Amino acid sequence: MDMSLQAARLREQLRGMLLAAAATPMTASGEVDLDLMTAYLRSLLADGADGLAVLAHTGRGPFLPPPVRSAVIECAVSLGVPVLVGVGGAPDEARPDGWAATQGVSPDATEQVVEEARVAAGLGAAGVLVFPSTEDRVALHDAVWRGAGLPMIAFDLYTLPCPPAVLKEIVGHPGVAGLKAALLSDAMGCQEAIRITREAGRLAITGEDRMFGPSLLWGAEAALVGLAAARVGVTRDVMRAFAGNDLREFERASARLDRLAAATFTAPMEGYVQRMLWLAAAEGRIPRSHAFDRYGPAMGEDERGREKAALADV
Repeated sequence: MDMSLQAARLREQLRGMLLAAAATPMTASGEVDLDLMTAYLRSLLADGADGLAVLAHTGRGPFLPPPVRSAVIECAVSLGVPVLVGVGGAPDEARPDGWAATQGVSPDATEQVVEEARVAAGLGAAGVLVFPSTEDRVALHDAVWRGAGLPMIAFDLYTLPCPPAVLKEIVGHPGVAGLKAALLSDAMGCQEAIRITREAGRLAITGEDRMFGPSLLWGAEAALVGLAAARVGVTRDVMRAFAGNDLREFERASARLDRLAAATFTAPMEGYVQRMLWLAAAEGRIPRSHAFDRYGPAMGEDERGREKAALADV
């Protein structure tokens, strides 16, 4: 199917951009300070992010109640940059990693995702990042498009990779502007996802924190990464060096990013959100009182100490 005008506009708007997959700073009890949230997001932009993705995997969007979700979107949109909003991905509290194993497209589940997209549209978001589903992913994207009319970025996430045949259908949808590949360690899967996306005329967006430099070489044309939830300049420098055709600087910048990613995106993998919050606090972006991830694995002070030591040379 042909791409809609709205999706085509979003594709061109995001091309070449670094979008920070922002965390949602909160206290141990789950309190979100909206003034702090705005200041944190502003700091990511000041350090080189071109746009923001809120309520995505890094932002723990599926766990947050609607009033908090709306407030976070308003904070981001107020800063005047392109904002993508994560929708879907209902959490399953019974699973150790917290993410749904059975997220489907039942009428109630689908309507919840559509409603989240409607809210995002009403608050001025540029588009939505649609979390994957174990059921009919094409139908879910179609429902979001018909219900909210907001262009979509599809999401191939390591917790629930998308079969290539289904991926082709999704990126062929008129409301889909691009695809974020975040397959973590599946190099062949990432290459295939980028190829399929580009062949469909959509924007290939890397979410590959552990394969960032290679994913640009494989054809990704924009970035949306949790690694930019702090230390934004490390990711920005790789993109600038790549765009400037400076091979040696690209090599040096990629090496710095790889060291940072190796320290933050490691087992337990869902702990990366807590590690990025710790790093944001160490940078002074947020106070330590709001550097808590309530929805990831428990990690103690010994883990925090190892994190600080590993980041010392980045």
